[in-house]
Amino acid sequence: MTDTAGQGGGPEQGEGGAAASLRERRAVARRGARRVLSRAGWRGTLRERLAHLQEAAPGVYDLDEPADVYGDRVVAALEERVAGLLGTEAAAFFPTGTMAQQVALRCWAARTGNPVVALHALGHPERHERHALSQVAGLRPVILTAEHRPPTAEEIREFPEPFGTLMLELPLRDAGFLLPTWDELTEAVEAARERDAVVHFDGARLWESTVRLGRPLEEIAGLADSVYVSFYKSLGGFGGAALAGPASLIEEARTWRHRYGGTVFQQFPTALSALVGLDRELPRLPEYVHHARVIAAALREGLAAAGLPWSRVHPEEPHTHEFQVWLPCDPDTAAEAAVRQAGETGTMLFANAWDAAGPGLAVTEVTVSEAGLTWTPEDVKRAAAEFAERLRPAKG
Repeated sequence: MTDTAGQGGGPEQGEGGAAASLRERRAVARRGARRVLSRAGWRGTLRERLAHLQEAAPGVYDLDEPADVYGDRVVAALEERVAGLLGTEAAAFFPTGTMAQQVALRCWAARTGNPVVALHALGHPERHERHALSQVAGLRPVILTAEHRPPTAEEIREFPEPFGTLMLELPLRDAGFLLPTWDELTEAVEAARERDAVVHFDGARLWESTVRLGRPLEEIAGLADSVYVSFYKSLGGFGGAALAGPASLIEEARTWRHRYGGTVFQQFPTALSALVGLDRELPRLPEYVHHARVIAAALREGLAAAGLPWSRVHPEEPHTHEFQVWLPCDPDTAAEAAVRQAGETGTMLFANAWDAAGPGLAVTEVTVSEAGLTWTPEDVKRAAAEFAERLRPAKG
């Protein structure tokens, strides 16, 4: 996705004036709409973001304590909290997930003696990091599969060359936030172990994976040798990430973090916002996941009833609180309909960017969080009809 930074992407890059204008109009429509299905907190004003932190921070940390310096105090408290939640020996805070994963994978490559990292073609390093694994970390990514599903144990077991690390993205965002079943995940990990490979989880959205996998966080994380988690994608933090795993790995990772320029002087606003997210958002994620399934079913029915039977909600039953919607039209047509709906009705059904997914296909992402909980199936179906009314004239 292009302008869904709260979900791991970022604003359109290298865009022309028309695309920039549409993005700005969407932002204005989103701010002005009375109801927005996917209203991400990170899109708030500076005043709103700071006010929220000021209200919530006293409940998660003693604000009379001195501020952090190069990763101590509140940052260290956050690291300890994450290690406890994931059941690992230690965790290290990183300013970005891109840095955290590069460090983890290069540490494992040094330990295994094999710089090859096996991953999915839709994995974040392949799609969103400008080939950082090879260009910066000196690693060699190899592709297990390009299918729009998680890699299978058979693909891992039968891959035709050795690899030192298996990297699994949980969930696989660009395939529709897809997760394997628990049995499929354990079989994939076992297949890697049979090949003497270590296993690293890209768990940027691991927090919300417990519903589909049916296991607590520590049991899921316990399958892997190391895990990366994000503090802003689902928890609403200002940014930041953590790498969790064995104490010896994390100690080495701290050294590489310094070399990468990631040992920042003071990070208390980000660390505090992460602690707030762990306290307030993490317990609510299962509720978001369950309601996302209600929203997805209503959206599928509503679009079909409105005369768009060729639309698709993917997956039909969301694996997390996020999913995709596909339409057979160009992205600008869908985006214009969404902006018009917001301006004319005060309701914005699709607040995120629409991207091209092939000739004549547009795809967007839907996130169901606190704002989405107020939407009933009837609300969704009504909004779907309003959206379809504005989509058809643009197509005709």
